[in-house]
Amino acid sequence: MTYRIGDITQQLGLSADTLRYYEKIGLLPKVNRTASGIRVYSDKDISRLRFIQRAQKMNFSLAEIKDLLAMRTDPQHARTEVRELTRKKLTEIEDHLQDLTTLRNELTLLTNLCAASEEGCPIIEGIEDNERKQRAEIDPHARR
Repeated sequence: MTYRIGDITQQLGLSADTLRYYEKIGLLPKVNRTASGIRVYSDKDISRLRFIQRAQKMNFSLAEIKDLLAMRTDPQHARTEVRELTRKKLTEIEDHLQDLTTLRNELTLLTNLCAASEEGCPIIEGIEDNERKQRAEIDPHARR
């Protein structure tokens, strides 16, 4: 079965520009065209696009997805590479979760300080303190 770009955008929720971009950067192989130049997608293209969407939801970059797509053609021989790439992605996500947990705790503290304060704004003061700390880390001799 074949599909036109409008069918794909409706079916997968991708824009026509995104489809053209994926083709341009090689995530999609050159898409077949009709005699009048209209792109015609196959079931194989749809499968590839679904793979791309799922990998994006797993936070893989387009460059990483391109590597995964190359490995997809021979998964048995690429298992080690795929596992290593996935392990790196998992580490990045765990680091990001730690950063988000720290941020959540800081915002919770500031919100609680604000609720208990009758003067000033502890949230603004907390943000300013954080900015001063960051500047001091960059230049320990800077004025505080």
